[in-house]
Amino acid sequence: MVLSATALRCGQWSVPCAIGRGGVTTEKREGDGATPAGVHRITGCLYRGDRMLAPAPWARAIGPRDLWSDDPGAPDYNHHVRAPYGFSHEKLRRADPMYDIVLLTDWNWPDAVPGKGSAIFLHQWRKPRHPTAGCIAFRRDHLLRIAALTEPGTRLIVPAGLRSR
Repeated sequence: MVLSATALRCGQWSVPCAIGRGGVTTEKREGDGATPAGVHRITGCLYRGDRMLAPAPWARAIGPRDLWSDDPGAPDYNHHVRAPYGFSHEKLRRADPMYDIVLLTDWNWPDAVPGKGSAIFLHQWRKPRHPTAGCIAFRRDHLLRIAALTEPGTRLIVPAGLRSR
């Protein structure tokens, strides 16, 4: 998969997407709102089992206690954690549909460097091409297809110098 302009290319299929409000950067850091350039790998798939069927055979259901640590001072920074959790985190089970399907990447994982930025997910967009906090977002039906076509280890290439439209 290769990101170009504001589309992801999967083989011959071009998929509209949104990137971080900070554009693409080679100097990613926590809170900058940018999507990191480079070659990343898909490492997992999470989904809301109470809202949908598994989008891929290797997907894991998100439960009410599932969180993602985004606190650079936490020992498990940029990792999946469970509530209760005493550090800053993001809830994976959201009221909106944005994380109904989440493809995880290996950005700053598994050996996270504090402050280098947490969790670059592929997830559903809020509205067409609306910027993210650094993740890559898609229309729901496109994300379902991407999840079905990928597996752990699939490459995601985000070119340096990529600009959103």
